[in-house]
Amino acid sequence: MNASTVALDIEKARFNMVEQQVRPWEVLDQSVLDLLLTVKREDFVPPQYRALAFTDMEIPLKVDGYDSGEYMFAPKVEARFLQELGIKPFEHVLEIGTGSGYMAALAAHKAQHVLTVEIDEKLAAFGAANLSRAGVRNVKVEVGDAARGWKARAPYDVIIVSGSLPVLPDALLAQLKIGGRLSAVVGDAPVMSAQIVTRVADGAYDTLKLFETCVKPLRNAWRPSAFRF
Repeated sequence: MNASTVALDIEKARFNMVEQQVRPWEVLDQSVLDLLLTVKREDFVPPQYRALAFTDMEIPLKVDGYDSGEYMFAPKVEARFLQELGIKPFEHVLEIGTGSGYMAALAAHKAQHVLTVEIDEKLAAFGAANLSRAGVRNVKVEVGDAARGWKARAPYDVIIVSGSLPVLPDALLAQLKIGGRLSAVVGDAPVMSAQIVTRVADGAYDTLKLFETCVKPLRNAWRPSAFRF
């Protein structure tokens, strides 16, 4: 199989991902669909999983023999969050959990700037390398525990939580600007709720529940003391 045939196969797989997985998941914003065709997802997955880049599954983030225990969201989940957040060109975004860097890359094409924080140093390096190779210049990767946000750079227009949380910490919600939006998967297995939370005033939030799912919890995710066993 020659290089041109491989390239055609990849583009067909990318097109099928958009048309067969993402669009039926109520993602109809053409700018989001175009981004999925533009940002090369296969360049963000670990090399051994490249053939799975466009499948409807979470992809393990195993890098150079190191198993982080983390996963990329399925493409339709990433796309639906991106659509519902409605990121604008002047907005500043915080992502919690860099992972492969793919979600940060998508957000960066919409936003003025993305700060993405990763607790795992090896994953942070992996994500940063992927972003650099893809030519994404308006993303900064930092290493740290942002499970309750990243107060030093707050407030933010948009916060993306790339992992699940048992509950949304008040400290995290407080880092949204008025009018700011947060995407997160909230709850405990086996059923969690994908949500968009909008800060409408000081101490006031509107929550839009999108769909039910189940994804791995964010490391060091906060739980109220009553939930501890």
